Amino acid sequence: MHINDLLKPESIALGAKAPASKEAAIRLLADYMEKGGNLSDKEQYIKDVLAREESGTTGLGDGIATPHAKSAGVTVAGLAAMTIPEGMDFAAMDGNPSRLFFMIAAPDAANDEHIQILSKLATMIMDPDFKEALIQAKSVDAFRKLIDDKEHDRFAAPGAAEEPAEPTADHIRLLAVTACPTGIAHTFMAAESLEQHAKKRGISIKVETNGSAGVKNVLTDAEIAAADGIIVAADKNVAMARFAGKRVVITKVADGINKADALLDRALSGSAPVYE
Repeated sequence: MHINDLLKPESIALGAKAPASKEAAIRLLADYMEKGGNLSDKEQYIKDVLAREESGTTGLGDGIATPHAKSAGVTVAGLAAMTIPEGMDFAAMDGNPSRLFFMIAAPDAANDEHIQILSKLATMIMDPDFKEALIQAKSVDAFRKLIDDKEHDRFAAPGAAEEPAEPTADHIRLLAVTACPTGIAHTFMAAESLEQHAKKRGISIKVETNGSAGVKNVLTDAEIAAADGIIVAADKNVAMARFAGKRVVITKVADGINKADALLDRALSGSAPVYE
């Protein structure tokens, strides 16, 4: 299964006029989700998406918004997409207009395969060149082709790619844990952001994700003992006792997405408090 199996052509709106409000945008996206055949109860799904927004905005910043929910109103996992090139106020974390929207719907009993596909999309749109290419897509076919190319490593960003610095440490310098209540988008976007920023700076990092499919890439006791710093970017409870005696930066999952560089600096500077 691939991302375009979950994103039907009829669930994509390109170059849309900005809706009057955040709720109006969510309702419009839900209309497109319904056209894709993913919903049995649209109003229940909208209610669950709005409830998710109350726990923290899915306007991630950098022009991206990912409203989502697991809901009894969803029959099968799916996606809806919308571009608003001029942007709209979606209460984004950075205060800037949102331009690229991916709505995610998952049934209460979503299987691991669906969750993996949805998490893959969440990490893909962290690539700024890919994000901008989607916003500028002129047709649904072109939009879907960009997704297919990116998913299969055929997407070519304009210009020469800068080679990232190679990690120089002989051990994993930083460890991180990312987690959010729904566990189908922000968990994996925060992990991707931390990994990308660390790679650019030549810092070795391992990120444990606590998502809907369970805990993945589990940190070992030996890795924890050797780490120079630990970042916990989570909006839900994660296992913390294992970090006793280590310097730990504890923050929201959104900061893992939008403030990755600052978190890396804090974790390496020794200014983080020792977890007791």
